[in-house]
Amino acid sequence: MLNDFIDQFGPSTVGGLAAGAIYALIALGYTMVYGVLRLINFAHSEIFMIGTFSGLAVIMTLGVSEPQSGIALIGLLLLLSVVAMVGSGAAAVALEQIAYRPLRKKGSSRLAALISAIGASIFLQELFAIVVIPHLYDHPRGRDNIGTQQLLDKEPLFTLGNTDVRPDHLIVIVASIAMMIALDFFVNRSRIGRGIRATAQNPETAVLMGINIDRIVRITFFVGGCMAGIAGLLYLLQFEETRYNIGFVLGIKAFTAAVLGGIGNLRGALLGGLALGLIENWGAIFFGSAWKDVIAFTVLVVILMFRPTGILGESLQVARA
Repeated sequence: MLNDFIDQFGPSTVGGLAAGAIYALIALGYTMVYGVLRLINFAHSEIFMIGTFSGLAVIMTLGVSEPQSGIALIGLLLLLSVVAMVGSGAAAVALEQIAYRPLRKKGSSRLAALISAIGASIFLQELFAIVVIPHLYDHPRGRDNIGTQQLLDKEPLFTLGNTDVRPDHLIVIVASIAMMIALDFFVNRSRIGRGIRATAQNPETAVLMGINIDRIVRITFFVGGCMAGIAGLLYLLQFEETRYNIGFVLGIKAFTAAVLGGIGNLRGALLGGLALGLIENWGAIFFGSAWKDVIAFTVLVVILMFRPTGILGESLQVARA
């Protein structure tokens, strides 16, 4: 068994980093909303799902029929990124306006908001399965997987030992880390970011200082949605398929990553996502791929037994490390 681990360590590490990067991007949406509103937005997994379908719509509209390369690939990825971010970001803002803001204005409990989140999640899944997928994507069986065209050649770029590094793995890891760095800079250095941190720390004082809480909440949902949209596109790029409930398991794992790193902590979401991806891939070498989910959640329970606030600790200010 040890020999198997040594032989598969490289490929499992690359795959784990790619999966963990996607978990981390989705986790950013959970951790930002929790940091500002103390709300677990369980419908965030469907925002990720909308990102995959936004990218799929562009691919179908352009009629991409073969892998791209060079300038054509770069242009296509940039277009897909913008559409996926805008689609998921707009959906997240609409979700906040319809499902959460009325409850917040009435001073409803967090339990009511949580129930609203679960209801919104189920509604979006069924909306896509029954209405959107059959009618807009010409797929009569809306509950089946929908495949998409391979966008880039997946022949290994280079080999390290026995580890083949494919273009999609490299793009997923690099793009995810770049987006996380950009988000960290935005929250820490921009004026809007200061407003987000102030609202997360003390909403009442933030209002007295002239901060528009509704605007900050709207921006927080939009930015978190954009991160989920990019995650959806990267998932589509790597796995070349999506479905109406694609976000269910991924959403739970991303929430696990946020808790593992420290809910409300941006850098914790990054660390938790990468750690979760590596742990489940390394564990699969010993126990088999069928045990991936069990391994991930078992490790979460063990870590939280000794460090309940996560690896980096919970933070009221979304950006505090």
